Amino acid sequence: MGLILAQTYEITATEMMVEEIKDYIIRAKSASTRKAYRNDWKDFDMWCRTKGLVSLPACSATIAGYLVDLSKTHKSATLERRLVSIRQAHSMAGNPLDKNDCCIGETLKGIKNTIGTAQTMKAPIVTEDLRAMVAHCADNLKGMRDRALFLIGFTGAFRRSELVSLKVEDLRFNKHGIEILLRRSKTDQEGKGETVPIPYGSNLETCPVRSLQSWLEASGISSGHLFRGINKHGRINDKGLTPTAVALIVKDNDHIKTNHTAYSGHSLRAGFCTQAAISKVSAHASMKQARQKKMETHQKYIRIADVWQDCAAAKLGL
Repeated sequence: MGLILAQTYEITATEMMVEEIKDYIIRAKSASTRKAYRNDWKDFDMWCRTKGLVSLPACSATIAGYLVDLSKTHKSATLERRLVSIRQAHSMAGNPLDKNDCCIGETLKGIKNTIGTAQTMKAPIVTEDLRAMVAHCADNLKGMRDRALFLIGFTGAFRRSELVSLKVEDLRFNKHGIEILLRRSKTDQEGKGETVPIPYGSNLETCPVRSLQSWLEASGISSGHLFRGINKHGRINDKGLTPTAVALIVKDNDHIKTNHTAYSGHSLRAGFCTQAAISKVSAHASMKQARQKKMETHQKYIRIADVWQDCAAAKLGL
């Protein structure tokens, strides 16, 4: 009897350990990545249900058929991410897919050859744009918040998720400017934290440090979220902005609204990297400020900056 109980306990403990391991494996990804995986899987599962096919485990022909169907309305980058999500779900269920499966691989390759692989990149907000955006900020509480949001977002090369996570407790003012503690980011899932320096600007109107000080003084915010929503009555919310709200604030700026180029919340970070390349800032310094780990990522912005630099067609005398 004792042996049976011991074996039962061992099985139960093992099952609990497996579930705990699975939980930590899931948490190895960021919250936004986990959400994307869940949404991708729901889409694939629903597609399979409507076709009368099995989603888990799915055969290679089913996955290939899904990619073909998806290619009619989505870009190849989305297809690749969906495939990663499907593989992730199968792996977690103990049914890992063969990454070298010919049917899936050749189908995806054929789709890329047909629809292309170019990604639509959001237009960067460079210094000239930023000055115009700041000039169009209203002379009220909302305008002060927006001005600080734009300038801090740009000079700190912050992602939207990073920008809205900042708190007053993360700021350290000194004679050089501000040292902002970024507690967690896309490239720092372990939460080791990184310090982002924000220097004083040479112009009062576009100084990120002074604009943030003005926002804090006018808002009376002394702790908690740095950037918050403001209702139509001018009342400041207790909760911080969302990443989506940052994108809407950027798009709502009068300078941006009169320009039909595709700007977004990411345009501030993209703009820093692009402007740094235009201003001949070293790749090392630019990547350090933007917390970029891969040169491949940085090169995308250099290509944007270089397209009009030393353009041969501009020297033809036309």
